[in-house]
Amino acid sequence: MSKITLKVNGGTHTVDVEPATPLLYILRNDLGLQGPHFGCGLGQCGACTVIINGAAVRSCILPTSAVRGEITTLEGLSSNGKLHPLQQAWIDEQAPQCGFCQNGQIMTAKVMLDKNPHPTDAQIRESMNNTLCRCMSYNRVQAAIKRAAKTVAETHPAADKPEKEVAA
Repeated sequence: MSKITLKVNGGTHTVDVEPATPLLYILRNDLGLQGPHFGCGLGQCGACTVIINGAAVRSCILPTSAVRGEITTLEGLSSNGKLHPLQQAWIDEQAPQCGFCQNGQIMTAKVMLDKNPHPTDAQIRESMNNTLCRCMSYNRVQAAIKRAAKTVAETHPAADKPEKEVAA
């Protein structure tokens, strides 16, 4: 057993675990976070996705001892009781059916929108390609991502647009 300190959703947590324990187990069992789900256990489906240092990471195959940096789970997306635009878009577009994949879908979409705030339909499909949905609600997921992108653009219009070059 080893004491490992993790930064999760803005807080610091020290856990005494076997270093090879998958991060997913620590998040769910030790920290009580219910966003990431155990899906396939092989890092293939995406249900366990968390964000570490701006990257979508499959927590079911990541040893806790290998974590370097801030971890954000689905619970960490909301701020001051207000849902993240993606979370609200999921509700507005009625994206979930069984809801099992939604953690992976939302976390993967968040990383994509952080990198590309104005994705095309093809870019959304490409980015979301490896996050599986048993219910096949991919069209609703795409609609929710487009809604969230529009909401973010309306609330922060200058934040995601490239600055114009000034001629010297």
